[in-house]
Amino acid sequence: MKWRGLLLANFLIVGAMICFGLWVASSLEPDARLPIHWNARGDANRFAPAALAILWPAGASALLGLLFAFLPSVEPFRRQLEASTHLWRSMWIGTMFLMVCFQLMIAGLGLGWQHTPDLLMIGLGALMVLIGDTLPKSRPNFFIGIRTPWTLSNPDIWIATHRFGGKIMLGAGCVTLLLAFLPISPASLAAAIFIALAMPVVISSFYSWLLWQKRPQ
Repeated sequence: MKWRGLLLANFLIVGAMICFGLWVASSLEPDARLPIHWNARGDANRFAPAALAILWPAGASALLGLLFAFLPSVEPFRRQLEASTHLWRSMWIGTMFLMVCFQLMIAGLGLGWQHTPDLLMIGLGALMVLIGDTLPKSRPNFFIGIRTPWTLSNPDIWIATHRFGGKIMLGAGCVTLLLAFLPISPASLAAAIFIALAMPVVISSFYSWLLWQKRPQ
């Protein structure tokens, strides 16, 4: 599985994020603090110095890039993971974009950006669209995909579940992108994020169980 190009791109983006973060931090007051955590209602409840708050998404992106590069070397069924290359790449690219959106959202709070779409929802929606588009192309493996006892027990159930789950994930991602541009309260957005993430997982897992129940004995 070829990953060096993606890892290089990942670290180039991380470098750009670090430069941007340092520039934003230098333009703020020395004692400025920005949010790094939000509660279930969407209210910020944990703050950190501006530089740390703006730069942590870059660090998270670097660690996730190393994780994505490392996974193929420890996959017991490497050929199966290679068959899921499209999904693996989509998850990696989508995660990089999500971290960029996260950093822009935190920086925007410090710079006083007004009337911008919800950048976190844009990043999350794009990630879900990428995953939903490539889920049907995945094959059984230990690390990525809808890994339930029923999909792992039968390759045909895996394929059928991922074709079905891909449509749900794609639809949920499109709805998430749409919500990013609508005037919705932070509490409603937090609920929408939870539903958007939970619905594809729960429905697809239940669907895989139904397929397992209906399989030929």
